[in-house]
Amino acid sequence: MDFSSHRQQLVIADRKLSYLDVGSGPVLLFGHSYLWDSAMWAPQIATLSAQYRCIVPELWGHGQSDLLPNNCKTLLDIADQMLELMDALEITHFSVVGQSVGAMWGAELVLKAPTRVKTLVMLNSFIGFEPEVTRAKYDGMLDMITAAKAIPAPLISAISPLFFANDAANNTPELVTGFEQSLASITAEQIPTIVKLGRMIFGRRDTMEYAEQLTLPCLIMAGVEDKARSVLESYLMSDAIDGSQLVHIPAAGHISTLEQAEFINQHLADFLAKHY
Repeated sequence: MDFSSHRQQLVIADRKLSYLDVGSGPVLLFGHSYLWDSAMWAPQIATLSAQYRCIVPELWGHGQSDLLPNNCKTLLDIADQMLELMDALEITHFSVVGQSVGAMWGAELVLKAPTRVKTLVMLNSFIGFEPEVTRAKYDGMLDMITAAKAIPAPLISAISPLFFANDAANNTPELVTGFEQSLASITAEQIPTIVKLGRMIFGRRDTMEYAEQLTLPCLIMAGVEDKARSVLESYLMSDAIDGSQLVHIPAAGHISTLEQAEFINQHLADFLAKHY
């Protein structure tokens, strides 16, 4: 699935933001996971672009987007920049489909522009504070990456399993290998952006405080083998967001859009058909 002919770019805050624009119809704005890019949505774009216009931006320092703008300090700034993208494309109403950090800034975007976002999908995410234990662990990893000006091989071995189902090395070896190669290929120039984004994600504010303002149709999906974001966190979000729907993704880790593409495609299609 090669969507390179659909790649566009827009200058925001003096930086080029790269995004895919595929299909036509009601608009879906996708947000990908930290350390991945738009390709993690390839199975969803292939299916949903038959009925929807899929706008898939790439985070700063990820994919083909430029490095982090100087004035980008928090996930609220990223939400503003994604609204700027929608404004530039003259898109008034849209749905947000976010994975991990994509759902974190997605929820912030809903709070900023509640009349514009029709539905919110949050996969393998948590909009509350990062628990102190994991934040300390990730801060330590980011310190190591800063010192090495790269992601060293031992750290790649520690990071990679956080993204996949338990037996991914046997079941989807090409996914695991491809991800590990992409981590190894991150350049010294990209490292400061990767680290700053990591600190923004793991030092995010507690958006759960505003959960009662998320009154739009909301689908929460959680990979049952996700090691980066626990199923419990998805339960907490589901409890806090009135009327939200919670779905467990079987045999899936953090990057479930690729591990269980058909399951996710079906649930996304059903949810969007019902609410959008």
